[in-house]
Amino acid sequence: MNKKSLLLLAGALIALMLVFSGCSKSSDKKLSITFEKYTLPNGLEVVLHQDKSDPIVSTAIMYHVGSSREETGKTGFAHLFEHMLFQESENIAQDQYFKMIQNVGGTLNGFTTNDITTYFEVVPKNALEMVLWMESDRMGYFINTVTQEAFAVQQNVVQNEKRQGVDNVPYGHTDYVIDKNLFGAGHPYSWQVIGEMADLQKATVDDVKAFYDRFYGPNNATLVVAGDFDKDSVKVLVEKYFGEIKPHGEVPARSPMPVTLLESKRLYHEDNFATVPELTMAWPTPENYSKDAYALDFLARILADGKKAPLYKVLVKEKQLTSEVTAYLYPMEMAGRFTITMRANEGHNLAELENGINEAMQLFEKEGITQNDIDRIKALMETDFYNGINNVYYKSLQLAFYNTFKNDPGFIEKDIENIKAVTIGDIKRVYETYIKGKPYVMTSFVPKGQTGMMTENSVSAGIVEENISQATQVAIAAPQEAAPVQKTASAIDRSKAPVVGTDPSVTLPVVWEKKLSNGLMVRGIQHDELPLVTFELAIDGGFFLDDTAKPGVANLITDAMIEGTHDKTPEQLEEAIELLGASIQWYTGREEIVVRANCLSRNFEKTLALVEEMLLHPRWDSAQFELAKIRTINELEQRAADPQYLASNAMYKLLYGNNHVFANNMSGTQESVAKITLEDLKAYYDKNFSPSISRFNVAGNVTQEEVTKALASLEVNWKDKPVTFPVYTAPAAPDHTVIYFIDVPGAKQSVIYAGNLSIPRTDPEYFDLTVVNYKLGGSFSGILNMILREEKGFTYGARSGFSEMKNPAPFMASTSVRSDATFESVGIYKNVLENYREGISQDDMDFTKNALIKSNSRRFETIGSLLSMLSSISKYSLPVDYVLKEEEVVRSMTPERHKQLAQKYIKPDQMIYVIAGDASTQLKPLQKIGYGAPVLLK
Repeated sequence: MNKKSLLLLAGALIALMLVFSGCSKSSDKKLSITFEKYTLPNGLEVVLHQDKSDPIVSTAIMYHVGSSREETGKTGFAHLFEHMLFQESENIAQDQYFKMIQNVGGTLNGFTTNDITTYFEVVPKNALEMVLWMESDRMGYFINTVTQEAFAVQQNVVQNEKRQGVDNVPYGHTDYVIDKNLFGAGHPYSWQVIGEMADLQKATVDDVKAFYDRFYGPNNATLVVAGDFDKDSVKVLVEKYFGEIKPHGEVPARSPMPVTLLESKRLYHEDNFATVPELTMAWPTPENYSKDAYALDFLARILADGKKAPLYKVLVKEKQLTSEVTAYLYPMEMAGRFTITMRANEGHNLAELENGINEAMQLFEKEGITQNDIDRIKALMETDFYNGINNVYYKSLQLAFYNTFKNDPGFIEKDIENIKAVTIGDIKRVYETYIKGKPYVMTSFVPKGQTGMMTENSVSAGIVEENISQATQVAIAAPQEAAPVQKTASAIDRSKAPVVGTDPSVTLPVVWEKKLSNGLMVRGIQHDELPLVTFELAIDGGFFLDDTAKPGVANLITDAMIEGTHDKTPEQLEEAIELLGASIQWYTGREEIVVRANCLSRNFEKTLALVEEMLLHPRWDSAQFELAKIRTINELEQRAADPQYLASNAMYKLLYGNNHVFANNMSGTQESVAKITLEDLKAYYDKNFSPSISRFNVAGNVTQEEVTKALASLEVNWKDKPVTFPVYTAPAAPDHTVIYFIDVPGAKQSVIYAGNLSIPRTDPEYFDLTVVNYKLGGSFSGILNMILREEKGFTYGARSGFSEMKNPAPFMASTSVRSDATFESVGIYKNVLENYREGISQDDMDFTKNALIKSNSRRFETIGSLLSMLSSISKYSLPVDYVLKEEEVVRSMTPERHKQLAQKYIKPDQMIYVIAGDASTQLKPLQKIGYGAPVLLK
């Protein structure tokens, strides 16, 4: 998991600070957390939290070990070890962890950060004992099963994860340069969680054993069980499965390791995948949960978030040097960093951005901070708190985090008080202490050959990039007959999985429906667990109604709709939304325009009133429109060297043909966006926004009567009008399979897409195809992933699926593989797709049925999932009990029917392949695949 992903996770976890006891329309009741903590004699700390709102359970085991426990020369090992624990243990066969959990309708995964490694499962409550048996087996009965072959595969998988997330993407090395120079040689945060390629390459099985012995004992772990369970029974099971596991070596406690920079460091890197330059500045800050960390988080939001933020006002609005500026605090257990980052608009260099930052800081010092700034941040945090406890998984994670870092799962209440205690004085003080005039690390990432765009006095960052013709890979020995595993002594029989009890019954949520007099169809689900409401207004059309000669209008419409109303400037509208603690987002899809909102239930009516004002009285702000065009053009320019974007774009163009609107990117092209005028947006709005082609869906703590009342004004004031939809003829399937190649010189990986145009979601056989695809590439245990990742180690993941649209939609299989594995990977795709048409075994059929049907117990846990259910019902005219009808489709599926459908819809001899990679090394060999000479796209 890279640092950007971790920031998203951290943002979600910051929101997990409340567990609500008793719910009403007001959130002013006292908030408390309910849990029980105890410690086994072997040191395992156990936290139990009961939540009987859904028949599911989440377990999380958090080990207090991350990349910061590694040594120089052995980086990336904590994350690599995380991968190993999904392989096998003494009583669970190889590659069975995912399959066993999916077979009972559950989901699982793990992640590694700088400071911890976590494994989690969410399962129907009847599978809890099986999960505890599995987790205890890899905690205490794992190490004897490690083989050189399995370890080599995961070494290659992790190296490809690094290529995919770091080496083969624009600006992927930014965090590496920042952390190395900010924290300094030898500091535990000076290297990346993913590690160095050379270190991953040379790791050994002996390293695995040493790491396990040192860090993976019960005395360095927290086990959390959250959900619907009987507490006394769970205590017995925890003692049964974990109690006899012996503690490992003593793990030393952590202390803060603050960093002080003596002077600023300015570095640059010529980025092979960047098309515009990126500037990043970072300052060292104190550790997480320190008093100053809370204030620094507020400072980041005030500097960059929203239209009143000084960085936005100077760099985005006034000088138009960049389209987006981001500031954030990344606090860790022993230290942290404060970061500002942005990418230059076309025609501007990073020296201009640096000057703009300095000017924005002067503006911040001049204008200061208002109490209104503090109030809007705290209002947004309140809503985020509740959104963060929508499911038992996040609850289990937060309890584990607090227990690991603060030795107190109940630190939630203190955390909230610390946030509430932040004052204007605190924010000013941390700005003076850590940012103003203090040394920093600055990085200039510029396009290859354009060093003139970097800031002054920058020196090379010294990044050594992998040579694709000499890509590191660990040889995987040919499989041999496995030697018997030496079993660790146990007082219980661990050789068989516990019997999973009766599956919990699934009760469908009650859906209410009402059609308003103006034609607007309204559907809702009342869900009272938390004081939250989420709703959406979806208007049919979206990108589908764009003019093929000028694509991008629909996309810009949704940018414009958020930029003020007739009576509110963009700044006033933004402030009104934030003071409600609400979020309102507009976005354009291929077949609809959607406005989606989330708010506290007490603010539902006011939030909906703002949505109505935006919908019926858009401001059409010309200045903001021009900024949106610049932002869109800049984004398109940034994507121009991204292999994933290039391959996906080309795939849609080839599948739909030049005459179909879907052949274009939804954002348009740089040329088409430049030509779009504000009058084009107004014409689209006047022609295509109508209640009779729209759907309003709402889920949360609000009644049908309250929704109807809140919509009364919209019912009267939004007048119906006819909307004409174009008719496109889907292109015929190609006569034979063709490989198209996009040259990305120096690419460390090849992005591979394979597919054909298939059927719409409204086709009676669509859901049948979801069942058919599941074993092919619909899950981690799919054939494509098991071969390309778990057997070959070529990729971090491989998937396939039938897209969901009203129009004919693609079937696509995709992956990103090590560059020199391109030929073999395409051959594997060809063989797997051909063989899959010959049918699957009854065992695979049974696994598919279990995974799809039993997972329904997790399907209705959050208001977000309920809204998604309503979206499907409303868009595709599905019955309210469509989930039960889908279950019948799954139950009635036979291997014979599966084979018939696969042969009808999966057509390996009439597919389009698109590959984005290094043509100089990978293009020529593909002639031998059997699909003729590849076509090089320009």
